[in-house]
Amino acid sequence: MKPLAEILRPTTLDNYVGQQHLVGPGAVLRTLVESGTIPSMIFWGPPGIGKTTLAMIISNTLQRPFYTLSAISSGVKEVREVIEKAKAEENAILFIDEIHRFSKSQQDSLLGAVENGIVTLIGATTENPSFEVISALLSRCQVYVLKEFGEAEMQQLTESAVRYYASQGREVEVKEHQALFRISGGDARKLLNAIELVVNNSPAGKVVIDNANATRVVQQNLAFYDRQGEMHYDIISAFIKSMRGSDPNAAVYWLARMIEGGEDPVFIARRMLIFASEDIGNSNPNALLLANACFEAVTKIGYPECRITLSQCAVYLASSVKSNSTYMALANAQQMVKQTGDLPVPLHIRNAPTKLMKQLGYGEGYKYAHDYEGNFVDQEFLPDMLRGTKFYEPGFLPDMLRGTKFYEPGQNPREEETRRQLRARWKEKYNY
Repeated sequence: MKPLAEILRPTTLDNYVGQQHLVGPGAVLRTLVESGTIPSMIFWGPPGIGKTTLAMIISNTLQRPFYTLSAISSGVKEVREVIEKAKAEENAILFIDEIHRFSKSQQDSLLGAVENGIVTLIGATTENPSFEVISALLSRCQVYVLKEFGEAEMQQLTESAVRYYASQGREVEVKEHQALFRISGGDARKLLNAIELVVNNSPAGKVVIDNANATRVVQQNLAFYDRQGEMHYDIISAFIKSMRGSDPNAAVYWLARMIEGGEDPVFIARRMLIFASEDIGNSNPNALLLANACFEAVTKIGYPECRITLSQCAVYLASSVKSNSTYMALANAQQMVKQTGDLPVPLHIRNAPTKLMKQLGYGEGYKYAHDYEGNFVDQEFLPDMLRGTKFYEPGFLPDMLRGTKFYEPGQNPREEETRRQLRARWKEKYNY
């Protein structure tokens, strides 16, 4: 018998749950599908939010031949075989699940077919395609970001499951949904698997799902429930949060869980490389250097030896002083860009490579910092509308903590020194 998640898989855009920013009325992807012309594309998003389903719906709607490969079990040979078959078809769609697991040579084998229009590629990935997809292939694809399901979408799916069981003569009532939603974590497949588990493990008659029985049944069937390796996402989250919380013991434990589970060591190293900038930043710049060295070492030596390098890096990152000030500075600046749009670059800091540009005042009045004492001169670098706007807020060390060995996240001596330097330079403009 088909699993509930497969039974309830939608076949049209109108029945598709979520991703309304892409497939809602007038949205970009729906418009393309309705026009009958789609580009090669990559769906990027967390597991269980409809990437495969959306690819199948597109194929069905356009009535195109549909080939599917999994990057876990397919190689260059399988790719070439599908491409040969597609040559005899017209406008075939090739869907590759977990395309981020394809090697460079495997991705290279797709280029010619995509470029020549033999296939329209739809790739699905849970990882940032900028890191995992080669630039030549990425440049030929449109990337669409799919969002994790919220409570409204999970409620829709729950109601669909209840209606399905009713059609089969089984009365199911979801009295409490908090445990189901917590267990699923925004993953539709997890949610429907959990509902199916509770129903199948209930005696004949009406099934009432509440928080208690949902938690009990799912925990008892955890091995079955995670047969697709979905704990992968929970454990990497625990690993990151343990390092962020400065607990090297917990970090090493979750690292060991990933190693014993056969996790890709490059994936672990890349997440630590991101962490070094996002959660430590300039409070300890050596963290980024060590994380990058770890990433390079892991790619060179692989398992089992690289596990030692992973442990060294994880302990260092977890033990390091923390700050997200540079991460927040960029987030603040991006939010301002969204609010204010493309503000003009001030004339005095524009490039002036031509005579006409010089005549128009480009670069006029620019002060070369190295010509001034201390290699600094006060001048404006932001658009007029944003004068005095502060995006970067370095961490600081309060008076009551001076001289201690305990530092709160974002409160550290290195960034305190940065703050002093900024205050000395920008006394009037910014409130440092």
